Amino acid sequence: MARRKKGRDISGWLVIDKPAGPTSTAVVNKVRWALDARKAGHAGTLDPEATGVLAVALGEATKTVPFITDALKAYEFTVRFGAATNTDDAEGEVIATSDARPADDDIRAALKGFTGDIMQVPPQFSAVKIDGERAYHLAREGEELELAARPLWVDELVLVSRPDADHAVLRMVCGKGGYVRALARDLGEALGCLGHVTQLRRVWSGPFDAEDGITMETLERLARSPELDTHLLPLEAGLADLPELPCTAEGAARLRNGNPGMVLASEVEYGEEAWASHEGQAIAVGRYRAGELHPSRVFNR
Repeated sequence: MARRKKGRDISGWLVIDKPAGPTSTAVVNKVRWALDARKAGHAGTLDPEATGVLAVALGEATKTVPFITDALKAYEFTVRFGAATNTDDAEGEVIATSDARPADDDIRAALKGFTGDIMQVPPQFSAVKIDGERAYHLAREGEELELAARPLWVDELVLVSRPDADHAVLRMVCGKGGYVRALARDLGEALGCLGHVTQLRRVWSGPFDAEDGITMETLERLARSPELDTHLLPLEAGLADLPELPCTAEGAARLRNGNPGMVLASEVEYGEEAWASHEGQAIAVGRYRAGELHPSRVFNR
């Protein structure tokens, strides 16, 4: 018989404004400890030196993680021109240098080539798996990796400021799977001056904003106290990008058992993904078909 996990059976979201230093996994573990939660997970990894939104799902809210992972995200980051590193950020070793520096207009012109549907090769030091192993493990052993390009949707990419000739601050809004470090590397190559990231902040991720998150200091100060619970967002916050379909008590009962349940008429199209609610509480996520929601995920609360 499987051993039951210890901790409180709580569900919801806690948004952390992650500082530079800890890994995303370390932050999740700290959140789980601070809330004495049985189950927790995050919706999108941040590099250790990156800051900003790290949305941590608890309990049944972990079933909504894919909807945040797939949502658009905004980053503000600083690119250092004139040097390429093996990690594509300031933590790595410099592997090439250049005396060239781009003009502002050259940067703006180059950014147009990195918007819309693009193909991007992940950094050598990334969590991409190769034959079951993480790329960064192989890269640390000195292997030169052949990583396949991946599709990425870049909704917006703009020059925010130019502190000096060596640096540019950019803002990017993109979809799932984007590597800011790879973009800085590719932009530097396109401009003929090389480049890498020196600072990176995730400003928002789906419905979650960094300014609404709590710091790690606050997390530790309020750990294991009722006051920390007041910072929890409801499970439903992770469904903000999906249409809501209210249902009757009978429909809710059927959905809770994993069966299609009747929902109230709406403008949702046949086959569209949506979530059913009863008295404001999420019951299930699924596909809308002819007046019913066919559940793919059911929330047990």
